Amino acid sequence: MDTNLVIIGVIHSDITDLATAPKMENEPGAVRARIELDPAYEVGLDAMEIGAQLELFTWLHKADRSILKVHPRGDHTQPQRGVFSTRSPSRPNPIGLHRVTLVAIEEPLTLVVEPLEALNGTPVIDIKTKPKGY
Repeated sequence: MDTNLVIIGVIHSDITDLATAPKMENEPGAVRARIELDPAYEVGLDAMEIGAQLELFTWLHKADRSILKVHPRGDHTQPQRGVFSTRSPSRPNPIGLHRVTLVAIEEPLTLVVEPLEALNGTPVIDIKTKPKGY
């Protein structure tokens, strides 16, 4: 079984501070960002359309992989819960899921998306187009 992840691109955004980054794409502070894709994956963009709803999967490279319980949304007035019952980035495999809209495709191999709450430099591991009607 091959369990190696492949980094297909990197995010370029104005968000640089993990402590103040929004927790979800629908919160204040989410930005328009660029995803620079590795040229090896250019053919994977075939038929991608401006305005498409995308599900962007990232590797949350700054997350603490040893944490298994968190206060939901970092709110210490809430009791701790297991990470699998939250959307915390801290988890054994810190995979991020971001729902964004494709605003533009720029040369060379750059997707412009919004709104995105990911840190500048976050690795991208996959992109899926959300089917219409969902």
